[in-house]
Amino acid sequence: MGKLTGFLEYAREEATKRKVDERVKDYRELELPVVQEKLVAQAARCMDCGIPFCNNGCPLGNLIPDWNHLVYENRPDAALAALEATNNFPEVTGRVCPAPCEAACVLGINADPVSIKLIEKSIADRGLPDELVPRPPKARTAKRVAVVGSGPAGLAAAQQLCRAGHDVTVFERDDRIGGLLRYGIPDFKLEKHFIDRRIEQMRAEGVAFEAGVDVGRAIGADELRERFDAVCLALGSRKPRDLPIPGRELSGIHFAMDFLEQQNRRVAGESIPDDQAILATGKRVVVIGGGDTGSDCIGTSHRHGAESVTSFEILPRPPDARDPSTPWPMWPLVLRTSSSHEEGGQREWSVSTERFRGDGRVEKLDCVRVELRGGRFERVAGSEHEIDADLVLLAMGFVHPEHPGIVEDLGLSLDARGNVKVDESFMSSLPGVFAAGDCQRGQSLVVWAIADGRHAARGIDRWLSGKSELG
Repeated sequence: MGKLTGFLEYAREEATKRKVDERVKDYRELELPVVQEKLVAQAARCMDCGIPFCNNGCPLGNLIPDWNHLVYENRPDAALAALEATNNFPEVTGRVCPAPCEAACVLGINADPVSIKLIEKSIADRGLPDELVPRPPKARTAKRVAVVGSGPAGLAAAQQLCRAGHDVTVFERDDRIGGLLRYGIPDFKLEKHFIDRRIEQMRAEGVAFEAGVDVGRAIGADELRERFDAVCLALGSRKPRDLPIPGRELSGIHFAMDFLEQQNRRVAGESIPDDQAILATGKRVVVIGGGDTGSDCIGTSHRHGAESVTSFEILPRPPDARDPSTPWPMWPLVLRTSSSHEEGGQREWSVSTERFRGDGRVEKLDCVRVELRGGRFERVAGSEHEIDADLVLLAMGFVHPEHPGIVEDLGLSLDARGNVKVDESFMSSLPGVFAAGDCQRGQSLVVWAIADGRHAARGIDRWLSGKSELG
């Protein structure tokens, strides 16, 4: 807890953001640092709730009441130690996690919950040095582990396994390490120097990284299993959900991740050939899909200087307050407005796109209003309409990991949704081959990926050593 009466004395406050007209001109982080007095007051709101639910709402089981109290007592080193005890990358989750912990906060039953995400980010930013101190193992086991994929699940698994004493090699098919963190999340939400700093720490701890290696092609399944004592697949869920309607073949219609990856590469100093560039500059942009990826497309389009940005969601508009169908401490059904939504554009709900039209390039979308009845979407008669568009971004999520390649080569069993099937230790149907993150869970949150990576590392450590002390 923080202060015994803090939740009665202080109101919840959010991080102050840079002004919209300023921040849309660049890709730098949009939240401003929190002054110490405000941070202490927010930590003081952590009440003596008896049985905290926040750490159960967090997939990592973060010791939230502990570090809230330590912030309130102005003990930053102890707060950081408590934060890092369960989370490999708090500086990341403090920026990109939607904070399911706050949805489970006991104070949230009848008041605004504690600003847990704000406090987490501030602890990491104030406590972590520019050069992270490596924590190499005291002894090596001589066991070799391959981690395939360098997103949050792969990096968390690799760091945990290395600290347990195993020799870990991380393979990444892209040209740089980081996976979703590197190429999927815009810099205005997560600047990439945070990833670079962690990678350098992991290198110093003994993790080997091999970028530009497509496991399944450059390294086959047989070679992978011959070279390593265990394998952890952290491939992500990279098969995007398409929209196979008439006109889909028109140019100007792209998957959201292609658009976002290009911009992240530009920010990193790379040049994109003109004939491959996906730009929103001066265009009427339509984003189909109302999740985080769609929101990232909206923010990026604003920074490109789009003429207009409209987002479509097929689901009904969520309520402004927690819906009774998702009572505390469940993740609430409620309207969420991201920083990108705050920057402008139009949001539309209960809209289905039925056709793309244009002469070689998309010019219009034929749409209709829909209602959700009995679990099915039904057209609303007379609601047909069209919208002009020069650029359409499909942000409807991902269905499962890509199957051609290492998943098929290893002959792994899949679940009903096409994800890698694992047991309670995160081992697949093939002994010694484990899977973590979206490739076994399905598309989910960064915090779930880190948690899965840690759990898989514990399973691998136990498989190799007969026991595990990993948390």
